[in-house]
Amino acid sequence: MNKITAYARMLRIPGLGALSMPPVVGALIIGVSDLFSLVILFLIGAVAAMYGFILNDYADVELDKLIKELKGKPLVDSSIERKTAVFICFFCVLLAFFFLFLLWRGKILDEYKFVALFCIFLAGILGTIYDLYGKKLPGSDFFVAISMAFLFLLGALSFGAPTIIVWIVFILTFNQALHMNAVEGGIKDADHDFMMGVNNIALASGVKIDGNKLHIPLGFKAFGMGIRLFSAVLLFSPFIFFGYGYYLWQIIVLAVTTGIVLYFSVKLLSLKTFDRNAIRKYIGLQSFLRYSLVPIMLMSMIGVTAAIVLIIFPVVWYIIFTPLLGEKLFRPRM
Repeated sequence: MNKITAYARMLRIPGLGALSMPPVVGALIIGVSDLFSLVILFLIGAVAAMYGFILNDYADVELDKLIKELKGKPLVDSSIERKTAVFICFFCVLLAFFFLFLLWRGKILDEYKFVALFCIFLAGILGTIYDLYGKKLPGSDFFVAISMAFLFLLGALSFGAPTIIVWIVFILTFNQALHMNAVEGGIKDADHDFMMGVNNIALASGVKIDGNKLHIPLGFKAFGMGIRLFSAVLLFSPFIFFGYGYYLWQIIVLAVTTGIVLYFSVKLLSLKTFDRNAIRKYIGLQSFLRYSLVPIMLMSMIGVTAAIVLIIFPVVWYIIFTPLLGEKLFRPRM
């Protein structure tokens, strides 16, 4: 692995097209169309995501050494030194506030921007706690979920008062991150988390591996599907409960896509055999489908073109960068 590839893997470059989008979506909902502002928000989302991933890799080096598939991670195989990872984390923090300065330069710091500043501080603190101590703190998945939701809120508050749609997407962002970490991550890592004394929702709920048999108790299945079903209700709530306009085809596409996400969620939670490749496949497919749900919901509010860009851009980004790192599409190395 050459140095460029090692750094690209550590920074999770293929996934940044999607993971950097929450602040951008927040601004679009408020009505921001200025490309400079949207690019700056994308960069803030990118450095925040990189900070979280690198710090998590730094904290989990010893755990990752236990997993054959993860021994090629840059900090595990020492292609990048741990002290370098710490320096990059520090640099990401500086970049985040530098980009925030560029975003607000020449503008009045009103009460919404002060709350936005509080959001990015809180997002950083909660994300750091999760990365460094999350394996020992039960329910710490809620920390990283609220952290990602605050980054979304930053994008909206940077330009004005939050609307009901902002709060709906805020909860959807929280739900998505919680499912990704607590449910998908809990199943994916069930074969080795117990070895390191990890205290997470999955293990506490009774998820376990016996040989190659995977046992997912009913309570954990209900937890995972409960998050998904609650999100499904939220996706249609602007049109059912708050009177927002919509296109008939938009509702049909939203319903079909939501149904597919629910289908793959059921497939993941119904696995009886621990097969990391199958788990990676179901997680990867869900990831890109669920990222399209909010843009589809927002089509009649932010415009069809903007929504399509939000859907296509992360996928194109991922397809371009993944093969360059020698990875398989929709089967991220985790």
